[in-house]
Amino acid sequence: MEDSVDRHLARWRGKAPFDERTEGIVTRMQALVKHLSHTKEAALREVGMQDYEFDTLHRLVARDGSATPSELAGDLLLSPAGMTGRLDTLERSGLVRRVRSAEDRRRVDVELTAKGKHLWTDAMSICAEVENGLVRTLTPADQVRLDGLLKQLLVWMESDR
Repeated sequence: MEDSVDRHLARWRGKAPFDERTEGIVTRMQALVKHLSHTKEAALREVGMQDYEFDTLHRLVARDGSATPSELAGDLLLSPAGMTGRLDTLERSGLVRRVRSAEDRRRVDVELTAKGKHLWTDAMSICAEVENGLVRTLTPADQVRLDGLLKQLLVWMESDR
């Protein structure tokens, strides 16, 4: 059974200084990431969301539906001004709302609205369906093995080396 990476390797054999096994692994990972990225884009289009909206709502859901603008900016690696602009747009769309803290009136929290949660859930459901379909092509034992191998690579990459 041949895939596009096998053809890629054959085209470059003897022309570039790389280890074929490493090139095969890395190129296949890149192709899978690209596929999943396109899947996410299609899911967001289907529910009428943009990537930045989804990412912001995703961080809010992870924080149980409420966070300060600075917490979200930190999660999303945005400047305070960038976060303010994003929140303005999301608030106008009815996906989030800003509320003053009852304990400290100077503090503003961002809350996920029911509409925002609904759109996020719809997009997540579509992505999960595609991701589960992809992973289900492997046996349960292979899924466990692949997960462990990917974790091993990621732990190494995230370490101080």
